[in-house]
Amino acid sequence: MMIKKGIKVGLLGLTFFLSSCGAYNFSGADIGTAQSFQVNFFQNYADQTPGSTIVPGLGRDFTLALQDMINNLTSLSLTGSNGDLIYEGEIVEYKVVPMTATADQRTSQNRLTMSVNVRFYNTTKEDVDFEKRFSFFYDFDAAASLPSIQAAAHEEIFERLTQDIFNASLGNW
Repeated sequence: MMIKKGIKVGLLGLTFFLSSCGAYNFSGADIGTAQSFQVNFFQNYADQTPGSTIVPGLGRDFTLALQDMINNLTSLSLTGSNGDLIYEGEIVEYKVVPMTATADQRTSQNRLTMSVNVRFYNTTKEDVDFEKRFSFFYDFDAAASLPSIQAAAHEEIFERLTQDIFNASLGNW
């Protein structure tokens, strides 16, 4: 009887504790009083960086990946305008460069690098606004063509970039 009462009290205490965490969730996000977020379309301006190329649909795919990351890790509502948290920016680099060479001076490994410039605005707490560049890469065998590795490369690069953006804007570490 006493054990059951202890369990009930423990569960009740845990419920109060978890509900008191309010603005925090299990992802470690500190959303404060924000209730919504918007991710404006990330234009692809990579061709303005020497050596970079334009990939059709890259801006759309990255924008959706960032929306999905925030949507999956917070309780915020996605909106098209007047969001409490606003993410915007542009893709500023997308290029492949040789990384390692073989003994006969041939490239054995290439690196695809993607960089985005991000502006973050928190209308509920303006002292956390920032503009920052985020970059990540994917290494692949030089014998492989870019189109053959692009899906896997984008998945890995987008995962890292969106996680870094999320941590910079909402991470409370």
